[in-house]
Formats: sequence, C-alpha cells, structure tokens
Amino acid sequence: EEFSGGTFTVSNLGMFDVDSFTAVINPPESAILAVGSITPTPAVVDGQVVVRNRMKVTLSSDHRAIDGAIAARFLQEVKRLLEEPFGLVL
Repeated sequence: EEFSGGTFTVSNLGMFDVDSFTAVINPPESAILAVGSITPTPAVVDGQVVVRNRMKVTLSSDHRAIDGAIAARFLQEVKRLLEEPFGLVL
C-alpha cells in the first residue's frame, strides 16, 4: 500500500533556459527526471577541442521503490538513446 499509485514524472525547465536543477518528488511519485537546457559546451574529441551540445538531466528517486544502481542504469539508457536516437525506432 505504501508504494501504490506511484508514477514517474519528467520536469523540463530547459525551455526556460535553466541549465540544471534538482526536482522534488511529490507523493505518490517514485521518481522525477529534471531536464535542463541544451547548451554548446567545449569537449575533447579525438584529441581536439570541439563544441558539442550538452544537456544535463537529474534523476530524483524514492530509494524505497527504486534502488540507486537501477536508477543509474536507467540514466545510462536515457543517455544512450538521446545520443543514438535511431535506437528509439527499433
């Protein structure tokens, strides 16, 4: 009963030019993903400094419902799909 009605929420403040933030879980949610804006950022690619678009996301989760390692794997998968969106259609 303690975990019934749980949901997952995505909060996007990136559209308001917010780079990053931490969203607060509201009961009965079990997790919330905070999505920041896409910003051009220097990155090293093959030994060269280039500009790449980066987006910060933060996951807040209720550890009674979601183990931290599972949450980390979820973020890895989100990253993979955003970097390789063709995987979304397979």
